Amino acid sequence: MPAQPTWLDAVAWDERGLVPAIAQEAGSKDVLMVAWMNREALLETWARGQAVYWSRSRQRLWHKGEESGHVQTVLDVRLDCDRDVVLLTVRQEGHEGHGVACHTGRHSCFFHQLDGEGWAAVEPVLVDPERIYR
Repeated sequence: MPAQPTWLDAVAWDERGLVPAIAQEAGSKDVLMVAWMNREALLETWARGQAVYWSRSRQRLWHKGEESGHVQTVLDVRLDCDRDVVLLTVRQEGHEGHGVACHTGRHSCFFHQLDGEGWAAVEPVLVDPERIYR
């Protein structure tokens, strides 16, 4: 197996070998989602030019959009000042023209807003999740 690039060593991986990754949309600057990456996911993301994350629930690599078709084309990869958070600038590819990043069928996973009484869903469902997930 070829040696991994040395830039992977600059990341401050946690005790599980993971780092949080924020996906931000290039045009709107919306924060679409937060996920986790391990070394392999970050390397695959860089090599493919599409977001690949580590699924903690499935315990495997997860190519964003592998089931839904909502891939994230990666335009830029950055590391924060402490080297413990990755920021991906992405172009969110859509389903029938919708830029859906969330498994709920919404544009962004950040659709709950605190209104003083509780959390309210303030973003519409663009695509019925039953239509896009198997």
